Amino acid sequence: MYIQNFLHQELSIDELATATGQTWCFFGENNSGIDRLLELLSGTLKDFSAENLRLPEQPEILSFQAQQDIYEEELRNDDSDFMNKTDPGTLVCEFLPNYHEHLPLLKTFAMDHCLQLGYRQLSSGQTRKLLFLQKITQGARTLIIQSPYDGLDEQSCHEFNLALQQLSEQNIELILLVNSLHDIPDWATHLALIQAGRLELTGEKQRILPLLKSSGQSSRTSPTPITGDDAAQTHPGHSVAQELIHLVDGFAGYGDKKLFTGLDLTISTGDHTLITGPNGCGKSTLLDIIIGDNPKCYANKLRIFGKPRGSGESIWEIKRHMGIVSPALHREHRIPGSALNVILSGLHDSIGLYAKVSGSEIKTATRWLSWLSLAGKSGVPFRRLSFAEQRLVLIGRALIKRPKLLILDEPTQGLDDINRGRLLDLLEEIADKKLSTILFISHRKDEHRPFFTKQIQLDTYVP
Repeated sequence: MYIQNFLHQELSIDELATATGQTWCFFGENNSGIDRLLELLSGTLKDFSAENLRLPEQPEILSFQAQQDIYEEELRNDDSDFMNKTDPGTLVCEFLPNYHEHLPLLKTFAMDHCLQLGYRQLSSGQTRKLLFLQKITQGARTLIIQSPYDGLDEQSCHEFNLALQQLSEQNIELILLVNSLHDIPDWATHLALIQAGRLELTGEKQRILPLLKSSGQSSRTSPTPITGDDAAQTHPGHSVAQELIHLVDGFAGYGDKKLFTGLDLTISTGDHTLITGPNGCGKSTLLDIIIGDNPKCYANKLRIFGKPRGSGESIWEIKRHMGIVSPALHREHRIPGSALNVILSGLHDSIGLYAKVSGSEIKTATRWLSWLSLAGKSGVPFRRLSFAEQRLVLIGRALIKRPKLLILDEPTQGLDDINRGRLLDLLEEIADKKLSTILFISHRKDEHRPFFTKQIQLDTYVP
């Protein structure tokens, strides 16, 4: 690969040269220009100039957008109406037509037991592993991976890292794009820094990495979006513990596959709860049961906000007291609408904004956009934002109404260290001021903050 005097309105590169046998890792914070580099390498970037441009031929791309594209294709092919039951989507074995030849690799990634599952039955971490396996088993020679470890549990990160290292030793060209210093792999030979829309540093990793660590990352500060009025308007019952969730002998699964059984859970106001466990163990399914987006919510012995599920309550009545961020919600945001409108839609629990909003509500949403460092993109269509920007907007959407229950399923996926830290600091402030009770799914140990007073550890179901 060779790039010389490249110019785009959001990224410039004076010179970049790679050679056979090198493995490159590009580091850049959200909005640094690193997403434009991904578009350039994947052949989707427009409106640029370059004196010399020689890019990898026919690269395979593993990115958040690639996952979204497959999900939307699965929805277009949904036959649920004709099957008279939920269509699980394309089976894993159909993504891997020659899987018999790669069973050891599938076992390494704990995907051998998923072959008869549909794409939409997989967790976000499992879909990430599936797409990687698909590209490798189909003979990819150049693989470009965005945030390779996001969405993977600790064991999967270790296995994925080993697999990538082995590929780098097998004359397969690997190019990684990361937004966290912790995600720069030991085996990468070369490292580059993208900062403020420029390719700033390039060279051997052992020379560049100390420069990154010593310089630190840029800091972004903005006034907290929580005001004194927020603290004064805590929800009724916050001063006295109120039952929010009560689950007895909980269970979940699909078809013959069980995810968990015998789960007892009680969460009251102030019980900020961390949910952990390996990919595919049912963490997101548990939250979907609580939210009401999984039909098992009616089969379980479940009380939400003191009312038994299935006692005549409206799902919208329940969601009115919830703020939600999840990979599933992110995937469902396929409708047109600006960043500002998406945040405002959180006041009405809708995907899209269909209700009239007041001037004070617009002012509040604008304050959230400012805190998210997206004030200049309030009118930009949600679908034109980067994945990280979209995730930040959805976080603002969940928080704007100060819900009783704040449900966050891997909310920091795609965020850099700065934004991840700012969100966790904000959640700590929310917990301290008793504005919401937090349910938080995370695979990252650096997100296990002291304000979590409970932890639920789910494990892979063993009959």
